[in-house]
Amino acid sequence: MPGTGKAIIIGGGPAGLATALRLQQKTKIRCTIYELRPQPTTLGGAIGIVPNGTRLLDRLGVHEQLLSRGNSRSDITLHSMQGSVLGKSDMARNAKEKTGYGYMRIKRTDLQDVLLEAVRREGISIHFDKRLTAIDDKDDEDGVKVVFADGTVDKADILLGCDGIHSAVRHLHVDPSQSPEYSGMSTLGSMIPAATLPESVSSQIRGMNATLTQQGMFFATTCTASDDEIMWGFSKEVALPASGDARDGWEVRRKEEVEGFKTTLLDLLKNAGGEWGSAMRHIVEKTSVVGFYPLYKLPLGGTWFRGRCLLLGDAAHAMPPHAGQGVAMALEDAFLIARLLGDVNRPRSEVFGKFDMIRRPRVDEISIRAGKNGSIRRNTGPWALWLKEVGIRLVMSGAWGLGLDRWGSEEKHMVYDVEEEAL
Repeated sequence: MPGTGKAIIIGGGPAGLATALRLQQKTKIRCTIYELRPQPTTLGGAIGIVPNGTRLLDRLGVHEQLLSRGNSRSDITLHSMQGSVLGKSDMARNAKEKTGYGYMRIKRTDLQDVLLEAVRREGISIHFDKRLTAIDDKDDEDGVKVVFADGTVDKADILLGCDGIHSAVRHLHVDPSQSPEYSGMSTLGSMIPAATLPESVSSQIRGMNATLTQQGMFFATTCTASDDEIMWGFSKEVALPASGDARDGWEVRRKEEVEGFKTTLLDLLKNAGGEWGSAMRHIVEKTSVVGFYPLYKLPLGGTWFRGRCLLLGDAAHAMPPHAGQGVAMALEDAFLIARLLGDVNRPRSEVFGKFDMIRRPRVDEISIRAGKNGSIRRNTGPWALWLKEVGIRLVMSGAWGLGLDRWGSEEKHMVYDVEEEAL
């Protein structure tokens, strides 16, 4: 099997598309992709891709196309509620100096479009509206068989589950006992045209701007190459609502509901001072559609493979987004499994175990860091908020003064190259 044969990929998001592309580049394995949704998803705002991910996108041959659509500003400014600047930093500058690759923030739909174009250009088959209902994997010479809700059946040498945190491959076969856990945090936000804002407001939003409040964190950033679209969000601790799509999030478009969200948030921001305080309120006021996205995670220690089936990306190790590594983790998975499957001297029975052994320590470390980073957004009182702001000011000024940002653990993860892992 290694280097040849057929792979079924469940999931037509970035993880599945990137995996198919890399297998096409580095092996003779034929891939067929099956996606649950009837068409490419349009849900979601923008996502950040750190240098260890953008380097891999370049090796896939899509980096320049993505760069022409996405925003490469990596500076972040943290503001206090009183309007002062707590600190500024370029979170990817040193990693870019070392690797030649920087940070990218891009609309989810743009990332999907570019990867989908590349898959189709390579002649890789992709089928939409395919809900997986059964997996027959006896781990014998007959391979693995999948059955879909429409009655169609397919068979391959291996099955790669790239179908996200609510993975059907995991639920039906690989690790049925493993279920996503709600993190207690959700993000509400939207995308708005920069042209709807006064110039005095839009000109402030270059790179990421963020403010901690007693009930969460407000952030805003441009996410296109021309800075003409702004993504904003408010990440907060909240009980999971009983309505809406708790699986993937949902968008609120009814005027009454949108106004309700806006009124609540504007009340929270009413005492925010300075030009940035005014800018936050302008951004919220100009919003006509609000998205609500519950943040889930998978507990550490789950099973990633069974028989001829392997989970990749969020299907294996979904984590909160607060480490900024989600897309990069999926890309690293894709590149490593392609290397392992491309080794003609390695039997298939050893491939998945080796993948697990190499990937798990790094994934666990970043997942733990994401959880810690998210804790700063949890509800707090006025004195605790003040202490957080003082801490942020001291840490950021200390990092500049002592050069700690150059050698920090975040940089270690951003300069990492999965292709340098010994096999």
